[in-house]
Amino acid sequence: MNNEQTSKWYDRLWAAWMFFTRLPFWRIYQPPKEAYQGVVEFWPLAGWITAGVMAGVLYGCSLVFSYEMAVVLAIISRILLTGALHEDGLADFFDGFGGGGTDRQRILSIMKDSNIGTYGVLSLIAYMALLFLTLYSMPPVYASLTILAVDPYAKMLSAQIIQMMPYARSEETAKNRTVYRKMPVSSGIALAVQGLLPIGLYLWWMRDLVDWRMMIFMPCLTMYFLYLFIWNRLRGYTGDCCGALFLLTELTGYFVVSYYISAFY
Repeated sequence: MNNEQTSKWYDRLWAAWMFFTRLPFWRIYQPPKEAYQGVVEFWPLAGWITAGVMAGVLYGCSLVFSYEMAVVLAIISRILLTGALHEDGLADFFDGFGGGGTDRQRILSIMKDSNIGTYGVLSLIAYMALLFLTLYSMPPVYASLTILAVDPYAKMLSAQIIQMMPYARSEETAKNRTVYRKMPVSSGIALAVQGLLPIGLYLWWMRDLVDWRMMIFMPCLTMYFLYLFIWNRLRGYTGDCCGALFLLTELTGYFVVSYYISAFY
């Protein structure tokens, strides 16, 4: 029994690394299809990789290029690393809810359409502009450490959506043919550790500059209002909703740090 449980945990971890990044982990190991139902349980841990690469590129490039260039290259590095997985979700999210009105089936149909619409384009432009400006407002060291902390924390918060409402589609009509499973208590605890450990260390280091209550509360508030919005329109979530939740929750965290650093400097 213990070997079986270890194998399942191991499979879900590998599946998460393969699903949330484009790194060639598949050359090393191939988890069973069922493991992808639990990838959200290790979403923040995958965030340790994506955040580490983005933060490393930002700080390293700031030593060589202008800071504007370093921020742009950092953003591009994460897009390449994830295959624009979350950005695609953000665009589909705004296309669906922007063009679908209050019609649930129309929203789902638009979100599944591979073509991008006006709302999706505008949402990506606005998001990228705000992401650049918030990171650029911080000194390189602060920006890099903030990415390391906020990325996993935002993914931990966004993962709660699968516990709070059902999947809006069936497994057959899902984009990736996978419906995420509800997390058991043990997985929920592991998820919390993955997201809270980096933000906890960061807030201790930034204790004289950033109010920890605002840093914890404001992304939670963003996540909650988005949850209410999604529930009122769809009565369920999709993978696109998860991607949009992450990016907007993460952006809220950057706004908070940007505010305090701007006031300090």
